[in-house]
Order: sequence, then structure tokens, then C-alpha cells
Amino acid sequence: MRVLGIETSCDETAAAVVTGDRRILSNCVVSQLAEHAPFGGVVPEVAARAHIAHLPGVVTRALAEAACGMAGVDAVAATCGPGLIGGVMVGSVLGKAIAAARDVPFVPVNHLEAHALTARLTDGIAFPYLLLLVSGGHTQILEVRGVGAYRLLGQTLDDAAGECLDKSAKVMGLEQPGGPAVERLAAEARDGGVFVLPRPMRGRPGCDFSFSGLKTAVRIAAEGLPKARAAMAPLARALQDAVAEVLADRCGQALNATGASTLVAAGGVAANGAVRAALGALPARFVAPPPALCGDNAAMVAWAGTERLRAGLVEAHSLSVPARPRWPL
Repeated sequence: MRVLGIETSCDETAAAVVTGDRRILSNCVVSQLAEHAPFGGVVPEVAARAHIAHLPGVVTRALAEAACGMAGVDAVAATCGPGLIGGVMVGSVLGKAIAAARDVPFVPVNHLEAHALTARLTDGIAFPYLLLLVSGGHTQILEVRGVGAYRLLGQTLDDAAGECLDKSAKVMGLEQPGGPAVERLAAEARDGGVFVLPRPMRGRPGCDFSFSGLKTAVRIAAEGLPKARAAMAPLARALQDAVAEVLADRCGQALNATGASTLVAAGGVAANGAVRAALGALPARFVAPPPALCGDNAAMVAWAGTERLRAGLVEAHSLSVPARPRWPL
């Protein structure tokens, strides 16, 4: 079985073809960094227009690289939410059109579920497992019991970890996306120097997160520094260490509460080396997809579609499923 996946939930225009035996035949991503750079962040209308411009070509390239063509596609999966509604509409409408024209199943995919199942594509892990979903828009811990079966254990009470990194990068004068920029700058510092940043929620009962106070502390510290890499590098290191420590603490709480033996990290922040190291030190088997599959991509969408098809979770009226800006697991 070959599934064409389409992802347009934010600022990555992506298409991929994945097989039922976990082979990624193609995984094409076009970044919109240049389009959004003048604004210092993602502008929803700009993103939607860029998806319209890029998506047909990206799908064509994904099919060509997979050497299957449109006739070789057995199903189409597209992100139908959550995300920026304009972008989600672009990808879902094209996915529905291809599925209808080819008379193959269309699978509406929850972007969060696609992240949640990526480790099954890359590492073939079995259910159940504990999931840390950590990205620019989401930070939550879930117990993954099966396809479509998730139990929320904790989530951020304010900012997501990725949002904290992105906005902190902006006040430090770094380029976007902020998370990778912070990691690169942090590598230039031996330690966090004199910066004593808070670890919100660390040691508290439960599995919830909070990153607003950490973001504010970084802003205050950055205001008193010269805008030079040498001055900002220790602050970036201190920020990265704080985020990694908080994520590990909260996941440790969840492991203790559930007795889970496997911890999976997914989402863009899961590509951060310091975060991976902190989570890998916890008393559980740790699995994270390759960094290229931690961020938004269409291979994970195609795989989520494959999983849902196998589980019989595709409704007969899937072509009428709307695009959703919010869609919790």
C-alpha cells in the first residue's frame, strides 16, 4: 500500500509517499522562511498563499521521487487540523480532490496524531508508550494506547516550549526559526554563565508545564546585554538548559505515574540535542525520530493515514470532514 501524505498546517509545504511496510519513498518539504523573514514570524495569510503557490509542484515532485505516479497511490492523507486555517484548507482541499479523482480513500489526519505516531514509522515501536509532544504550538504529555486512543496527562498552562524558544530568540536578535538558532548559539558557550533562569513547575506534582515566566526572564536578561553573539551565547545556553531540565522533570513525573517503559519525543523541539540528551537520561527506553522527521513533514501524515486505514478508522464521509484550526487529540 502506498499513501500520499500532504502537510500544510503552518509554514512548511510538504508531500510524501510512504508504504505500509514503513518505507519512505519520498519526503519533499518546501520551507517558507524567506516569505516570513521580513515579519519576524509566521503570517497566516502569507503562509496560505505560499501553500497555494508551492503545493502542486511539491506533490508532483513527491510522486516522481517515489516513482509511482498518481496511478500508484492507494490512498491520500492530508492534515485537516489543527493549524493555521488557511493553510490547512489548501492542503486538505487538494488531498480531497486527488482522492476523489482517483477514487481512493481520503484520510483526514490530525497533525498531533501524525507526530504521535512518527516513532512507529521510524522505529516500529509497539503500543503503549508515553509521548512528549513538544513543538512551537504544543507541549503536552500523553499516554498513547493505540491509534486514536490517547490519554492526556499534562500540558502547558501558557506558552509552548517552542514558542518560548522562538520568542526568546527574537529578543536576543537571532533569526527565525528560533529553536535551531538558540541551539546553534548555545553551542558557542561553555555554560550558562551568570544567568540563573527559573525552572517553572519543576518538582511540582502532576505533569503540566509553564514557560511564560522563563520567556520573561530571558527577555529581561537580554535587555541588559549587548547584541553580540559572544554576549548572548551564555544566555542561549542557560535558556536551552532550563527548557531541557523542565521537560525531563515533567516526563519523569509522568513515567513515575504511569510505570511506562518507553518514552517517545516528537515535534520540532524534539530535534534539540540538549533536550534529547536530558530525556535519554531518564529511566526508560527513549525513542525520538531523526531530526528531519521531528518538524512538520508529510511522511508522518502519510503514515498516520496508513495507521488509520489499517485500524478501520476512516469514515465513509471523510471527504466532507472540515478543516479545523483546533483539533485536540
